[in-house]
Amino acid sequence: MTAENSKYLPADHPPVKEEKIGVLLLNLGTPDGTDYWSVRKYLSEFLSDQRVIDLPKYLWQPLLQGIILTKRPFSSGHAYELIWNKEKDESPLKTYTRSQCEKMSAQLGKKYPNIVFEWGMRYGNPSTKSAIDKLQEQGCTKILLFALYPQYSACTTATAYDKAFDALRTLKRQPAVRTAPAWHDDPAYIQLLADSVRDKLKTLDSEPEYILTSFHGLPKRYLLEGDPYHCYCAKTSRLVRENLDWPADRWINTFQSRFGPAEWLTPYTDETIDRLAQEGVKHIAIMSPAFVSECIETLEEIQIQAQESFIENGGETFTYIECLNDADTHIQYLSTLVEKELKGWL
Repeated sequence: MTAENSKYLPADHPPVKEEKIGVLLLNLGTPDGTDYWSVRKYLSEFLSDQRVIDLPKYLWQPLLQGIILTKRPFSSGHAYELIWNKEKDESPLKTYTRSQCEKMSAQLGKKYPNIVFEWGMRYGNPSTKSAIDKLQEQGCTKILLFALYPQYSACTTATAYDKAFDALRTLKRQPAVRTAPAWHDDPAYIQLLADSVRDKLKTLDSEPEYILTSFHGLPKRYLLEGDPYHCYCAKTSRLVRENLDWPADRWINTFQSRFGPAEWLTPYTDETIDRLAQEGVKHIAIMSPAFVSECIETLEEIQIQAQESFIENGGETFTYIECLNDADTHIQYLSTLVEKELKGWL
């Protein structure tokens, strides 16, 4: 609604805001604290999502609400405590997602004053619904949903958009909506990852014998049922290796974070790292291209647990290559993706 059009409104008409375009950054989520009940609440929401665990509820929920959520919040809470941002009293994932949102807003806001940015989590706070409410309160009649996952999976990208649509279906005035696609093989994204490896290797005294790319895993069954995530991860890994001109026999693509007794995507990161050390490999480097921000899976599972295991099994130098996080080059790249998806609206 422009000032010119507003003069035609009846005197008793509710106030109408200036129309704006919203961009909603969506990420996985985080507990509000590291205590038992905060972690339990978060895990309950996360593991109750049937995009993540697609077993029948009558089989899964008794197991989840009983044995799993009685024990797991203690170990997960301890893991979060190790990587928690004490200054802000929040997880690094929340810290970086907020920063990405603020920096992208500042960058694109200079060019397009009618763009509004918000960020939300699929599980936990700030919720996806609260972020959509904020966008509507600011007059957004068009919203781009932007899931922060370079490699599409039903367990990440799809469920993030599901949650947004759940909130949108309750609105009296529903905005026009677009969903941004993943970018696993975008040459500019591959270049960013390769450059991050080059920059890290420059800081080392000697070249690692192997470089590993570690992606969050999925049950193998999901791949067989049509989820393309495994293929997208493999392509990202291959393209980064080719960009670096790194020997194929010294580059390994692995999967981490498996849960439960079912077979997951292989090879497993933890088993691969232990095997390399036991075979006499002394120096490795590892990166996690599925994550745009540091989180419990990268900082606790890889940088702490995996490194300890590698050293205990005979390794000497374990180099973790950080996520792209809120680096200026990454913000510029994400902003370019957003601008591309907003064509025709701007």
